[in-house]
Amino acid sequence: MEKNTSSKLSESYLKELDKQRFRKNELRKALLNTFDFTKDIVLEIGCGHGHWLSSYSIKNPNKLCLGIDIISKRIEKANAKKHKHGISNLYFLKAEINELMEVMPLKAKFETIIFLFPDPWPKARHHKKRMIQKILLDKLAKHTNESSLLFFRSDDINYFEWTKAHIHKSKFWEISPNTEWIHEEFTYFQNMMESYYSLAAGRTTRYIMSNITIKTS
Repeated sequence: MEKNTSSKLSESYLKELDKQRFRKNELRKALLNTFDFTKDIVLEIGCGHGHWLSSYSIKNPNKLCLGIDIISKRIEKANAKKHKHGISNLYFLKAEINELMEVMPLKAKFETIIFLFPDPWPKARHHKKRMIQKILLDKLAKHTNESSLLFFRSDDINYFEWTKAHIHKSKFWEISPNTEWIHEEFTYFQNMMESYYSLAAGRTTRYIMSNITIKTS
C-alpha cells in the first residue's frame, strides 16, 4: 500500500512538473512575440479585469504596460477592455509572477511595479502564500534600475505592515515616503473598501546591479 501511494504521488508530481514546463514555455514564447525589451515595462501583478492598468495606459501612451493574473477569465475581460479602447501600449497575459520571473529575459527591465489589493492570506499558516516575500522582492530587483519604483496598496493593515517590514529588510528596496501614488483610478475592488493603505518603494543605490544572484532554496 505504501509503495502504491508513493508511486501515485510521484506520478502526480511529475505531471505537475510537466504542466509547469508547458506553462513556462508558452509564457516565454508569448513574451518574445510581444516585446523587444528595448523599453522598460510598467508591470501590474494581479491585474484583475484590467481596469486600473487600462486607465493608466490610456493616460500614459508613451509607457509600455503589462498586466498579469492567474485567472483566465480576468485576462479575457482585461483584453476585451484593451481592444475596445484600442490601447496599443498595453498587454495582458495569464501568468503567475514567479513563473514570469523565471522566463523573463535578463535584459527586460521594470520601470514600475504595482500591487493593488493582493490577497492578504490573513491566517498565519497561510502567510507563505502572500506575494510579498523576500525571494520575490529580490527577483523583481534583478529586473530594475536605479529609478525603478514599486507601489503597494491593501485594505489589510497586517499585510501592509508585513510589506513594509519586508521592504525594510530588503537589500534592494527602500520605502520612498515622498513619492506620490502613481495613478488614481477607482476600481471595483477599491470601491468596496472603506479604507486602504498605500506605500511606494525605490531601489537602494548601494545595490544597483545587473547580476544579482538569487538563492532559490
